[in-house]
Amino acid sequence: MAVTTAQSGRAATVKSGISAAVADALIAAVIAMLLALPILTYKSVEQQTSLEVVSRWPWVLVGVAAVFIGRLALNLIWPRLGGASDGLARLGTVLARLFERVGGWRTAIGALLGLTLAASSAGWLATSRWLDLLLIVPLVIGVWRRSPAWLFLGLALFFPFAPGATRYYVENFGILVLIYVMLGWGLNVVVGLAGLLDLGYVAFYAVGAYAYALLAQHFGLSFWICLPLAGILAAFWGVILGFPVLRLRGDYLAIVTLAFGEIIRIVLINWQSLTGGPNGISGIPRPTLFGLEFKAEGGFADYFGLEHTSLHRIIFLYYIILAMALATNWATIRLRRLPVGRAWEALREDEIACRSLGINITNTKLTAFSIGAMFGGFAGAFFATKQGFISPESFTFWESAIILAIVVLGGMGSQVGVAVAALVMIGGTELFRDLEIYRMLVFGAAMVAVMVWRPRGVVSGRVPTIALGATRRIGSDLVKEGHG
Repeated sequence: MAVTTAQSGRAATVKSGISAAVADALIAAVIAMLLALPILTYKSVEQQTSLEVVSRWPWVLVGVAAVFIGRLALNLIWPRLGGASDGLARLGTVLARLFERVGGWRTAIGALLGLTLAASSAGWLATSRWLDLLLIVPLVIGVWRRSPAWLFLGLALFFPFAPGATRYYVENFGILVLIYVMLGWGLNVVVGLAGLLDLGYVAFYAVGAYAYALLAQHFGLSFWICLPLAGILAAFWGVILGFPVLRLRGDYLAIVTLAFGEIIRIVLINWQSLTGGPNGISGIPRPTLFGLEFKAEGGFADYFGLEHTSLHRIIFLYYIILAMALATNWATIRLRRLPVGRAWEALREDEIACRSLGINITNTKLTAFSIGAMFGGFAGAFFATKQGFISPESFTFWESAIILAIVVLGGMGSQVGVAVAALVMIGGTELFRDLEIYRMLVFGAAMVAVMVWRPRGVVSGRVPTIALGATRRIGSDLVKEGHG
């Protein structure tokens, strides 16, 4: 009798739990329906002579059903995992054991990417194109060495020749993402390593773009000569910005850098005799490959006996920005290991302690601003030659906000995190451009979710430049208490 009573009690408890879960899921579905009615249910489509209202009820019902199912599954499954912390811990343990069985997460990712690219390029390899074989080599090396860096390099090299990689995707996805990756790595020196909140980074981006455009048009210099000059000029303006902010920290530093960015933009608008004002500068020269231009006659295609296509220039620009981004990554990693890099990290952690150690705060801040600005100037010069036209509208505060969001969401100080954040934010925005305004709603919701679940960024872990490998005991002759 006692056993029967206990079983009936457990059954009643389970039944009441299921009823509560269903009720909560229904409430969530009703709320989703109420939110979707004024936003997603109807859409106005512009016709030749009038506006037509289109109903999208099927999509709304599918979304509400997804909310109901997801909430119900969350209510029924999540408590069994022991709540948020225990559930995530158990899930992490299971994934860790799985990866250990297959040889580590690097091998798993490498094998997956290798198989995917091998399957997608099977038709290309059948045509005996030696270039495809060369581009697959980094992928094979990445799988063999279990190195994500080689895998990503192979993906980047293979992208312009991947099946389905049209000019639109190479230009508006590949090149644009790499520009923001380079800008993110440059700002990461200032914000992630030195801990200086910079809201006017777009100013150096603009200085590099206008420096290249003016030098190329008025002095007839090539892209390869103007590129380092644009970086040097941007670094010079970084030093100019660094002097007024030597004694500022936190919010005050952010306000000054924001004002600097707006000052540069207003100067570009009003100095019409030099910058063209709101009309901008057009006809900016394109880069050449050893003097060969990418034009219909007498250019790159004729020299190599190829059929002329505009995709040649786009692929050439893609590999230029890829090389510049990789050079930026290599330089920032090397600088971080130098004494100046360790000084940046000390400044980020505690400026007062940094001063007490005898570190020159003035030089440390100026080097951070100038080096970060130099990479921004390089990216600006490439942006100018890619677009062929620049105007002050391309360098608004919104650009600084996007670059800073990439650094923060990716993980301040993390090179991989910044690249992943740029790929998701910029590439995802371009891929879902057909969703119009709704893609910004998804973009904002994703940012909120990342800041709630990963407040230190997607890749929050940073390997310190110098770390103690093991705890060491100190002899009694060195410590007054006896031992350490």
